[in-house]
Amino acid sequence: MASTSAPCAAAPARHRHSFRRWHCRAEQSSGSGESSVLETVDAGEARPAAEYDTDGQRTAVQKFLYPDREELPDDFSMPIWDHLDELRERVLVGALAAGVAVLTCFAVSKDLVVFLEAPVASQGVRFLQLSPGEFFFTTLKVAGYAGLLLATPTVLYEVVAYVLPGLTHSERRLLAPIIFGSSILFYLGLLFSYEVLTPAALNFFVSYADGAVESLWSIDQYFEFVLVLMLSTGLSFQVPVIQVLLGQTGIVSSAAMFSQWRWVVVGATIAAAVLTPSTDPFTQTLLAVPLIALYMGGAAFVRLIEQRKLADAAS
Repeated sequence: MASTSAPCAAAPARHRHSFRRWHCRAEQSSGSGESSVLETVDAGEARPAAEYDTDGQRTAVQKFLYPDREELPDDFSMPIWDHLDELRERVLVGALAAGVAVLTCFAVSKDLVVFLEAPVASQGVRFLQLSPGEFFFTTLKVAGYAGLLLATPTVLYEVVAYVLPGLTHSERRLLAPIIFGSSILFYLGLLFSYEVLTPAALNFFVSYADGAVESLWSIDQYFEFVLVLMLSTGLSFQVPVIQVLLGQTGIVSSAAMFSQWRWVVVGATIAAAVLTPSTDPFTQTLLAVPLIALYMGGAAFVRLIEQRKLADAAS
């Protein structure tokens, strides 16, 4: 029976610094004592035949996992324990920034509550505390969400500073636009939810109940509705960022994105139904339409990137 032994542990091909290039040999011993080298992996050197497609070219995923040698930065190398120490320090800094931001927001939590009540303040809605401590725990929840939003720039900086030395030159050029675009789209999603989506959904409920029941809402359930709706909208606005990443790495082309527009309409409708905490079709439509527009805009941006690459290659 054949046995396999690995003299060295296989480090991730995309790890930082010195782990971007690694070797691993595995020998398989047969019953007669013969052995053969199964695999040698080194970024920039020859890869096994299984890593190539039928035309002898590496796929986009394989190029991402095993970049060419000239794409790898030669800044410095770092042992694995130093990696872990740096990771621990950066996680600690991010956690401290989030903690300070949450405490700061808790100090002004009542003002934040009044601000988030504004979408229905003019509709005559009254908020009630239905159980002891309900408002206190609601302010904790509001302070937690707001604090995490305030600490996001610091957390992003720590993440980028940790992974930057391990990125290729082309990935470094792409990193800043991706982070900037992702941040802008996320906050635009929050703004859209606060100014358009949330008032429309809440006004629908108030108008529907007008003349039949008085609108007396639980403060905890109201903020659960508003915060979940705002957060899900901000996250759903990241669709173009994902498209650009897929297009830049060559995994999906713009033609493939445009060809799937029918499935995008269906998927956006389903996603809107899942992400919105309300069940009315009006609110779901208000979210589904921007999602479809963002997808088509992302596909158009990917096409512009492809045309620019073709123009650079021709010149």
